[in-house]
Parts: sequence; C-alpha cells; structure tokens
Amino acid sequence: MTNLPWVIKLISMNIEEVRDYCLAKKGVTESFPFDEVTLVFKVMNKMFALASLERNPLTVNLKCDPERSVSLREQYDGEIIPGFHMNKLHWNTVTMEGNVPRDLIIELIDHSYQLIIDSLPKKTQKEWEEL
Repeated sequence: MTNLPWVIKLISMNIEEVRDYCLAKKGVTESFPFDEVTLVFKVMNKMFALASLERNPLTVNLKCDPERSVSLREQYDGEIIPGFHMNKLHWNTVTMEGNVPRDLIIELIDHSYQLIIDSLPKKTQKEWEEL
C-alpha cells in the first residue's frame, strides 16, 4: 500500500497554509469585515483574497485577469469557477482541497496580490514600496 500524504501536499492547501502564505506578503492584513466566518486578506486596504471558514471543501476567492480566468475555468472545470458573490469577470473561486496543483494555487494568490498592487494609486504604491 502506498503512503500518499505527499500527493495531498502537492495538490491542496488548508486554511492555515493559505493564511500564513498571504500574511507573509508585504502590507497584508486580515480581517472579518462581512461576518465572523469570511476571512479577508487585504494589501494596502484593498482585498485580494477571501475565504469562508465554513465551506467544505475550502475555497478562496482570488482576483484574476479576465482572459486568464476563462482559461483556468475551462482547465479546472468545477474547481475554479466564477467568483462566488464577486464580480465574475475579475474574481475566481478556487477549490483548495481538490485537483488544482498547489503551485498553481500559490501562483494565483501571487497574481491576485500583484493585480491589486498594480491598481493602487502611485502614492499608495510608494507607501507599499517603503514598507
């Protein structure tokens, strides 16, 4: 019998790992602005990721380039879907405990974070750079 925990580590992230990864980024804060079960991560007070602590399996909403969103949704049908309760053009809901590779999840978190940084006013970008 094969021991498969390493496979799970390659294709999933739990909420603690998502939280640790997001909070390690420069300028990131966490809060519960909507209710006591929706964890929101912001960079320079702009949301880039949110997760419902009650959803099973765990999902995280991440901002994404619209063209890339379409491709990801086709490739990971049912595991990357239009953002739940979000602007479906710019947000995806990503299943963290499915078949989406861990490396891709990390890349999508990074992409969401960078989209927000790039959209900040120049003054706020400068403040972020100086952190």
